Amino acid sequence: MARTKEFDPDAALHAALELFWRRGYEATTMADLVEHLGIGRASIYATFGNKHELYLKALDRYADSRNPRLLGELSQPGPALPAVRAVMRRFAAEAASDEERLAGCFVTNTAAELAPHDAAAARRVAVSWERVETLLHSALVRAQAQGELPEDRDPRALARMLLVLMQGLRVVGKASSDPARVRDATEQALALLD
Repeated sequence: MARTKEFDPDAALHAALELFWRRGYEATTMADLVEHLGIGRASIYATFGNKHELYLKALDRYADSRNPRLLGELSQPGPALPAVRAVMRRFAAEAASDEERLAGCFVTNTAAELAPHDAAAARRVAVSWERVETLLHSALVRAQAQGELPEDRDPRALARMLLVLMQGLRVVGKASSDPARVRDATEQALALLD
């Protein structure tokens, strides 16, 4: 007869996500995971696989939890450009805040740490960025159709520029305690939408 799990796999995955997000992949050992999750090594392997598989599951969880908020912000009825501006300013504020700044973005952290040499991580980063770019592109197409964005602007290119800015804000915000740096960059980029 199979034993029932004596822990909540969902809570354990969330705890792993927090640890990997704070420390990174390489700096997190299996011993760290055992201690932080409060479950045995064998249970981690049986439930999630090895450390790499657990990391990828945590990354998937993170991306899946962030996209609905962004979708909600960018797909509200009415003018689309104010929503795009609000999202970008939120990213800048989060990148400059002490609480968010030090953690950065788990996807961005993965892009910097693992994507150059880990195909599975790189695929997940690419999928996450594609989702964000698609949401931005859709909002900018809607803004253009509603007359908010000039006809000579390329919504796809602008969406890509904003995606790169969002990722850059996370990196610069994590390494710099000067909020003006991310705020000024954001406002300059948003001026291109006028």
